[in-house]
Amino acid sequence: MEALLLQDLYKIYKEGDIETVALRDARLRVQSGEFVAITGRSGAGKSTLLHIIGGLTEPSAGRVVIDSTDIARLSERDLAAFRGERIGIVFQADNLIPFLTALENVILPLQFAKRKDATARARGLLEEVGLAERMRHTPAMLSGGERQRVAIAVALANEPKLLLADELTGELDSATADHVMELLTRLNQRHGLTLIIVTHNKAVAARARRQVRIADGQLFDNEAVHV
Repeated sequence: MEALLLQDLYKIYKEGDIETVALRDARLRVQSGEFVAITGRSGAGKSTLLHIIGGLTEPSAGRVVIDSTDIARLSERDLAAFRGERIGIVFQADNLIPFLTALENVILPLQFAKRKDATARARGLLEEVGLAERMRHTPAMLSGGERQRVAIAVALANEPKLLLADELTGELDSATADHVMELLTRLNQRHGLTLIIVTHNKAVAARARRQVRIADGQLFDNEAVHV
């Protein structure tokens, strides 16, 4: 089953008479349960691509089909609802609410979704990411790797089918980055979660089953495949 389809995707930024093409005729198919790494140099368009897939940035042209829904055609309200239900996103900066505990950060999206099992599910997620003993800690009391694990739990709260991660190990030391990637690999294998990560780190990309390179806004899908 196809989790993601990109067709003829363009993103053009305009500033006065100057046009910058961030994405050019990008095409990609990702099957359900795949673990894909998108690699490339800084400024190649990796984050722009991930933001478009996540419904955070509107493409200039083309289709972004997730679970048979072209999200580029959705209204702002419908897109927000779709994103909240189907897509989880983890950024390099953990984006946690600083005055809430780890548990409260994970509970919050569940409360917005009016889940009656919000507290129980949040506890279960934090246990799964190895933070059973740190639930009552605020972000300032956690290490960088622990904050990223909380952010992953937040992204998984509403049981998305697609998890996107943007340079999430960029500010972590290599040992902590390994722990975070082991967690994501386990989630992918154990729950069949479709996972797309953007990274310039070769060691992180090597954990994916498939690598897609982006250069000058174009995708190259046949250069590095991992089985």
